[in-house]
Amino acid sequence: MNVKTLAPLAVVAALGFGSLVPHAQTGAQKIGFVNVTEVIKAHPSNTSITALQAKEKAELDPMVAQLKSIQAKGVGASAAEKDQVTQLTTTIQSKDKDYSEQIQKLAAPAIAAADVAISSTAKAQGFSIIMDRGIAAPSGLVVYADASTDLTATVIKNLKP
Repeated sequence: MNVKTLAPLAVVAALGFGSLVPHAQTGAQKIGFVNVTEVIKAHPSNTSITALQAKEKAELDPMVAQLKSIQAKGVGASAAEKDQVTQLTTTIQSKDKDYSEQIQKLAAPAIAAADVAISSTAKAQGFSIIMDRGIAAPSGLVVYADASTDLTATVIKNLKP
């Protein structure tokens, strides 16, 4: 067997589908999908998150543009410009880290509220598995799911600040 033949077998084995031992059937499980990004955007704290992201962009974009401009000169950049590249890189990384930490703090309540809303909606409607549509579809994990499996609107209605 070659590597191309083994890859699908490895996936099947890793997911537990390769077992030859019969298992008891547990009945059909309902699988649903939620666009988690949309749920988080619907949370009241998203306004603060969006404002902070805009502030970050306004502050960092000019520095990034300046950095790219100097880097485009390549070996033709002066010693002062090379020092400026180091300073800009350090500043951009530091500010980006600070903004990321602030955004994570602001997003934490929205993420927690989304998790509660998704869990309660899934339980109330008898779903045993909920997948993030934003990850499942592009990754190829799910290639088709009809609209009745999308719980996004219901989860947003159940979202509590």
